[in-house]
Amino acid sequence: MEQSKAIGIVGMGYVGLPLAMQFCRVGVRVLGFDVDREKVARLNAGSSYILHIESRAIQEQRSSGRFEATTDFSRVSGCSAVIICVPTPLGEGRTPDLSYVLATGRSLAPHLRTGTLVVLESTTYPGTTDTELREVLEQGSGMKAGQDFHLAFSPEREDPGNPESKVHDIPKVVGGLTPACLEKAMALYGRAIRTLVPVADCRVAEAVKLTENIFRAVNIAMVNELKGVYEAMGIDVWDVIAAAKTKPFGFMPFYPGPGLGGHCIPIDPFYLSWKAKQHGQETRFIELAGEVNRAMPARVVDKVIQVLEDGGVGVGGARVLLIGIAYKSNVDDDRESPGYALWRLLEERGVVVAYHDPHVPVIRPSREHSSLAGRASLELTAEVLAAHDLVLVATHHAAVDWTLIAQHALRVVDTRNALADQMQGMPHYFKA
Repeated sequence: MEQSKAIGIVGMGYVGLPLAMQFCRVGVRVLGFDVDREKVARLNAGSSYILHIESRAIQEQRSSGRFEATTDFSRVSGCSAVIICVPTPLGEGRTPDLSYVLATGRSLAPHLRTGTLVVLESTTYPGTTDTELREVLEQGSGMKAGQDFHLAFSPEREDPGNPESKVHDIPKVVGGLTPACLEKAMALYGRAIRTLVPVADCRVAEAVKLTENIFRAVNIAMVNELKGVYEAMGIDVWDVIAAAKTKPFGFMPFYPGPGLGGHCIPIDPFYLSWKAKQHGQETRFIELAGEVNRAMPARVVDKVIQVLEDGGVGVGGARVLLIGIAYKSNVDDDRESPGYALWRLLEERGVVVAYHDPHVPVIRPSREHSSLAGRASLELTAEVLAAHDLVLVATHHAAVDWTLIAQHALRVVDTRNALADQMQGMPHYFKA
């Protein structure tokens, strides 16, 4: 790996930007590539748009000359390595959408030089790196992967919202197209990450990421299902989990919620299921878990309607304040958030919905929720709470004033156990 050259990181989002900052901290020059001109301008001005990345960190690396953002992909020619961190969403029919990965490959290819390393970090199905991505890189560059340039896959591992999670401390799985590719990728990540985990090839590395997130999706589905079972028996699943997790072996706690969110856990199972079908394999267990998790928003909304009706509130025109539109506690990421599913289902029942989220002050434009773009988070006050017939807790942010909610909400439906300590046993407090 050429120490004097910069490395390029494509995609300055929740994965790419923290990785860029970590490489900069160890003295590596980084070019951050993104097609969003506004993001690039903000980064070059030293301004962060991600909650857990401080602007001060970007300003420090800009001042040092180790970081620059750009939309000009021709500058790839000056990079010794390029890491791809772009979205891999689902398309129509919940099929994998590799358009961002392949478009990035086409943008990089004409500017690759002999010996350049290309690493894909975006979550995908096994075979993406050594087939689809390899093909567009070879066609666009006129070179051969594994001979003229190096190719590898290393799955991103981010835990947003967890202040104890640091990029350099999270072990990095690395798989190369060839042994030489693996060696180059290990040398790259070894400059910034403490522990490296080499695996046999790109496909093993791709499968590792899917396995990690499917493990979480399946276990969350289990507790979501148990929640309904135990509720029918008069048992609080949160009490069960709290006691079960004291076992020092053979058990890992997972918690129920209003549905799955984020860019990985709701999506990864479908990437594997789609690819498995091409090999004549069924993924019935995984697909069943997906069905359980996708059903959760509707179950929560049924509970909200029941609480309103039992309280003598007509559903049509009822006002519900949704607490949290981010998919996870203490983050500003609202991708695939179950909050949007709750919002849609409530509106279909005639409910008027507003939201409060200290980390998402305004809903950003997106393909999935274009009608909500521009909606602003309400200030959380006693008056706002009193003006709503029900408060629905979808995300447990530490920055929310839970005491204010406990004191002034007319009714609460809590999907995250956020108010159990303050409101347990109160007649207007319900878990869902």
